[in-house]
Amino acid sequence: MEQDITIAFALYLVGFLYASVGHGGASGYIAILSLFTIPVSTYKPLILVLNILVAGMGFYHFWKAGYFRWQLCRLFLITSIPAAFIGSKYSLEGNIYHYLLGLALVLPIIKLLGIKPNETENLKPVKLLPALLIGTLIGGLSGMLNIGGGIFLSPVLILLGWANVKEAAAASALFIVFNSLSGLLGSSAALMITPSAITWFIMAATGGITGAYFGSTRFQNITVRYLLSAVLTIASVKLLFFM
Repeated sequence: MEQDITIAFALYLVGFLYASVGHGGASGYIAILSLFTIPVSTYKPLILVLNILVAGMGFYHFWKAGYFRWQLCRLFLITSIPAAFIGSKYSLEGNIYHYLLGLALVLPIIKLLGIKPNETENLKPVKLLPALLIGTLIGGLSGMLNIGGGIFLSPVLILLGWANVKEAAAASALFIVFNSLSGLLGSSAALMITPSAITWFIMAATGGITGAYFGSTRFQNITVRYLLSAVLTIASVKLLFFM
């Protein structure tokens, strides 16, 4: 019982932090469950369902606040959706899964922490071929790792000068919804719901809804960027050193 409460609280915090930067939180939920030796494979479909819910709420809040630009994610979605579906057929398990996900977070962390606080005002248009290629890579990796891919897309949008942090959050949120849905449809795992899981994921969803509101309307751009760095760091450390 005590462990269930601790997990629920941890998932609430993860949901809040991830949603505040437009993410669904799948990698964070996986890290938390793995840390408490909960068999993640049992909850993978449920994690994607939660990802869709939290990212969907994040998208709504960032869109309502005026940060969504369709051109920031449409090209990525063309290739990422089918790639996520295919990638989910080759789902990774065990230590390889944890290490790959943890390592995949390291580069965005380094890059984001190296960005100066004053973001560039001269944003560049998204380029066709790079966007299609990036969408394929992120989609395929997302399907294999059972995540939505926002942790990869938002740093790419910022680092390449295609969006500021809140625009990247809005685009990533919609990207996560579609890729999570695609991965869910492609997965053969059964959706299992236990009493403990209901409590955990209600808390995570509540944190996500709250975080989406604060991230889109209350936090400054620099705050969101540092929150993103913190979220990626926490997930990476847990996956690499505490599994």
